[in-house]
Amino acid sequence: QVQLVESGGGLVQAGGSLRLSCAASGRTFSTYGMGWFRQAPGKEREFVAAINRSGRNTAYADSVKGRFTISRDNAKNTVDLQMNTLKPEDTADYYCAAVQTTLWETPRRGYDYWGQGTQVTVSS
Repeated sequence: QVQLVESGGGLVQAGGSLRLSCAASGRTFSTYGMGWFRQAPGKEREFVAAINRSGRNTAYADSVKGRFTISRDNAKNTVDLQMNTLKPEDTADYYCAAVQTTLWETPRRGYDYWGQGTQVTVSS
């Protein structure tokens, strides 16, 4: 099993940047594909970004492509989400997630482990 704890959320003006971080427990972090998801009030949770086990393969939702960057550090058991050019529609609770995968997978669904979430609010 793996436990996930997100940090880095907050309030930012439109056009600004935030960096979310997710710390994972356990000694098998490199066997997990990692993802970020978000859920806005009154909406379903949606995929944001994913990264494969080695960190060399990534995938993004169309709505964040070119603005967000996912990265991971397997030595530190962390996965980050750098969010630039933020928009009010990016306002949501952001969740880190993990699933054991093959080496190159960047799953958009089917995650087994979730963090508690961190809130991001973008003001206009």
